[in-house]
Amino acid sequence: MRNSQGSAPGPKQVLARVISNTPVMPGVCLIWLEAPEIASLAQPGQFVMANCGEDNLLRRPFSIYQVNDGKASLALLFSVVGKGTQWLSQRKAEDSIDLLGPLGNGFSINPASRRLLLVAGGIGIAPLCFLAQTALEQERPVTLLLGAATGAQLCPIHLIPPSVKCITATDDGSAGKKGFITSFIPEYIDQADHIFACGPSPMYRTMVKMPELKDKPVQISLEVRMGCGFGACYGCTVKTKTGLKQVCHDGPVFNLDDILWDELADI
Repeated sequence: MRNSQGSAPGPKQVLARVISNTPVMPGVCLIWLEAPEIASLAQPGQFVMANCGEDNLLRRPFSIYQVNDGKASLALLFSVVGKGTQWLSQRKAEDSIDLLGPLGNGFSINPASRRLLLVAGGIGIAPLCFLAQTALEQERPVTLLLGAATGAQLCPIHLIPPSVKCITATDDGSAGKKGFITSFIPEYIDQADHIFACGPSPMYRTMVKMPELKDKPVQISLEVRMGCGFGACYGCTVKTKTGLKQVCHDGPVFNLDDILWDELADI
């Protein structure tokens, strides 16, 4: 599913019509947008850049959470954390939003992989839901480890594809199992031959040290600040084993062990 920058159609700039915009948990919204020009090209792990109002000069990046069956619309799951996302959370049905996408390189499932394990920390579920949806369409069983700090911050199960085997955990034990979601990876690792994850960098730092993952392919989606979304500003540069990479252009998906984690600030 990794997008080929050399041969794939380029990103489209469109005015996307808001279909619905719903709070799904405290401080988190799910917005559906009619944007067939982008939805028809999108691959799991890619993102869009949205113009969030005249007062916000820079576009904001958002992972594509889901694409509908007809590939005419797409969904974004986002936290309301600043002026831009506050503006986006207030959009109503029939409003228009200036979108640019799809952007970046997405997840790539090994053709030989049959069983997938997804690990989501907090809002990290955003790009993984689209991946789960696609894998299930390919008849690949999916197990999802879904974690958050508290039950109130846990993505509602009805927003996850129903055929996904979902195990939930919270740091404080207020919902699901008690503990960090990474602590449950060893329990389910034998049920998968390919692992995908999205969450904060401390989660990745834990995963890269886990001996259970040494012989398994692990792809992760990095969430960092982006200025342009297509590699012009170099604002999202990270150090990897093969040199400097731009998250927006070379990622946001990387192999877990490719990143020089000691050189990356916590995100």
